[in-house]
Amino acid sequence: MSDDKPTIGFIGLGAMGAAMVEQLQQHGYRLTVIANRARAAVDAAVQRGAAEADTARIVAENSDIIMFCVDTSASVESRMNGDDGVIAGLTPGKVVIDFGTSLPESTRRLGAQVAAKGAALLDAPLGRTPAMAREGRLNIMGAGDKEAFERVRPVLEVLGENVFYFGALGTGHTIKLINNFVTQSVANVVAEAFAMAEAAGLDGRQVYDAMSAGPGHSGIMDFIKAYALDGDNSAMEFSIQNARKDILYYAALCDGLRMPSLMSAGAKQAFLLAERAGMGQRHVSEMVDFYRGAGDGT
Repeated sequence: MSDDKPTIGFIGLGAMGAAMVEQLQQHGYRLTVIANRARAAVDAAVQRGAAEADTARIVAENSDIIMFCVDTSASVESRMNGDDGVIAGLTPGKVVIDFGTSLPESTRRLGAQVAAKGAALLDAPLGRTPAMAREGRLNIMGAGDKEAFERVRPVLEVLGENVFYFGALGTGHTIKLINNFVTQSVANVVAEAFAMAEAAGLDGRQVYDAMSAGPGHSGIMDFIKAYALDGDNSAMEFSIQNARKDILYYAALCDGLRMPSLMSAGAKQAFLLAERAGMGQRHVSEMVDFYRGAGDGT
């Protein structure tokens, strides 16, 4: 890694990744990016001065730090492996960071391959929203080689208000899966509650006032309320499809620990049915509409 600001490669410019790239560029970091699913965010980053690469290997070759912000472990693995993958472009001292929500076992397997090249893989999943990413106020749950983590900490602190180090590789992803299990389960509970209140003919604002005055009040309650009562789905920019994936990963984690999850079953089933109803790309706060339709069989 150079003595000046490290060069950064970024793979996965979705809503969160694009916001992170913008924040890094505002702080003077030189970036190399690659198109994944959509071009708009890549084009915007290039207009701000980023270079665009044709392959993940070139991203790695041109960068001190390679960052991932993609949807699944399979997506990370596909960009990491192969002749044109990140691992093929690694040299000693480089650091790869997976900001996504991935399976810890996949992370540990990839970490061994990265270490064989003299580089380091960190898992550093994120909390909070794309809007907060643009302000450098993410929660970052880091894990992996401590020396590598400390080398990249100044960059992480550009992106995160709270930068945690939790220990061995895979720990960050494990904590994030537990975190998302709680978040998505509560989101479903609150969404159902608002829909049930409507079905009972209650004033939703009175229901919210009563719930929010008690110990069950939370940020998630406020996110769901924003859509249920105000029609604003922007407070929780996270798709139902991704939420279901995270619950499935959590269940897989539990199975691997031989401690099957009972409480995740409801959220998993609700997200599955919502996806089948064509809601996969809608935000989690819009699960209120799924529960609204449950009473009439839709």
